[in-house]
Amino acid sequence: MDVAGQWREGIFYPRWAEWANWGFGEPRFIFYPPASWIIGALLGLLLPWRMVPGVYIWLALIVAGLSMWKFAREWLPQPQAIAAAALFMVNPYNLVTVYYRSDFAELLACALLPLLLWFALDVVRKGARRAPLLALVFAAIWISNAPEAVIATYSLALVLIVASAVRRSLQPLLVGAAAMCAGFGLAAFYILPAAFERRWVQIGQAVSDNLQPARNFLFTQASDPEFVLFNWKVSWVALGLILLTGIAATFAARRRREFAEPWWILFVLSIVSVSLMFRPSLGLWRLLPNLVFVQFPWRWLEILGLGFAFFAAAAWSPSRRSWMSSIALLAVFAAICSAGIAMVRDAWWDSENAPVLVAAIRSAQGYEGTDEYQPDGADRSELPGIPDPTIRADDASPTPAQFVESLDSKVDTRIRVGQWSAEQKSFMVETVAPVTLALKLLSYPAWQVQVDGREVGFGVQPVTTRMLLPLNAGTHRVEIHFGRTWDRTAGDTISVLTSVALLGFAYGWHARRRRIVRTAASV
Repeated sequence: MDVAGQWREGIFYPRWAEWANWGFGEPRFIFYPPASWIIGALLGLLLPWRMVPGVYIWLALIVAGLSMWKFAREWLPQPQAIAAAALFMVNPYNLVTVYYRSDFAELLACALLPLLLWFALDVVRKGARRAPLLALVFAAIWISNAPEAVIATYSLALVLIVASAVRRSLQPLLVGAAAMCAGFGLAAFYILPAAFERRWVQIGQAVSDNLQPARNFLFTQASDPEFVLFNWKVSWVALGLILLTGIAATFAARRRREFAEPWWILFVLSIVSVSLMFRPSLGLWRLLPNLVFVQFPWRWLEILGLGFAFFAAAAWSPSRRSWMSSIALLAVFAAICSAGIAMVRDAWWDSENAPVLVAAIRSAQGYEGTDEYQPDGADRSELPGIPDPTIRADDASPTPAQFVESLDSKVDTRIRVGQWSAEQKSFMVETVAPVTLALKLLSYPAWQVQVDGREVGFGVQPVTTRMLLPLNAGTHRVEIHFGRTWDRTAGDTISVLTSVALLGFAYGWHARRRRIVRTAASV
């Protein structure tokens, strides 16, 4: 909703979440990958907001099914490839993501995993000409969900190492590493600012308390009953998926000569993902760079879901003689259906969420912010004017006093707000004596303030980091702009250059292939 509103203001790529922290804002869009909130905003422009979550989920699941089908049909007959697609779409962890967690970004990134594996194996088999496609999918996952991107990075590295070991050649590893570097380059417009500007926010909050991997292994014990209850729900889902994957892999192993590479790679990925969900792997979580930002070890169920879908479909024989395997497959779908029904009955979705948020934004009341995106030093719980959550916002238009107020109540001060958009704010101030204004805006290094055409510094309120602006007596025009820092310019430049390089590589390879075909035809 915030993004759709900024598009109407002419901001193509938002950086500052205007209505977070009850209207004080936060730099959420610098750190949260853009794919999900762009898709959500597009849907919001076309549909009522109440419909957007459901439509988004259906689109993500359809993408998941199509990508799994594209991967599976390389090695399996058409009926089995379709079965793999259906199993991956509705695998139990996807149902957990939909009905319990509502993690739209993770659902989208997970949908792209089969394509990542498909193009990785294409690079192994066909060499560098498939590298641009691998880079493109790798970048797409990075701009979809950060924890999933970390999982995808380690998984892709493992795939390339295993493939190089099986083929006894460094070529898959070298070409794959080049494709990964190109993927990082394509996504640099998001990755570089997120990496550089994390020093300006409290990013460590993302892995604090119950968000730490050490507290989220399967069947954890803690003093928080609600936390333990959810963990055990996910743990039972994980245990069921582990058992189903193991049984399916055992039966599919009898045919592994027909698809040796995907079988071995998915088998290794499944073993690694299961191992990382249990406490003995804690040393790896502390040792491997950025793995801690995955937060929840059970997120590796996304990778296990790939193995589950492929192995179960490969173990199934659609012929009439193998009716037992068909019954087993139907039993798997029935078990998934039962789990899904249980989750639906236990889910905490509320159809009133969307209308309430729409009203809160229209009235400038805003919505709750996120701990890890607070500017450094801020405590959002201390911000003034936090609304009572039991009182529904109305659609009343905001007043100037909601955006700018004087801290010196005895000084006669008149304020006229001309513009108050996400990245541009301007207002006139008439004061008979020096005054300090408190803005409904959190301080951040990218904000630039001009008073009467001259750039000036601004103060910061302790604890809240609310922006303060001291002014002398008189009439002043104040303009505030969210500036472009060097890291964003550098990230955009790297992404553009990488795109041009990949297009040039693809064109050169295609032109070379056409010359070879023409030469062969003339001979």
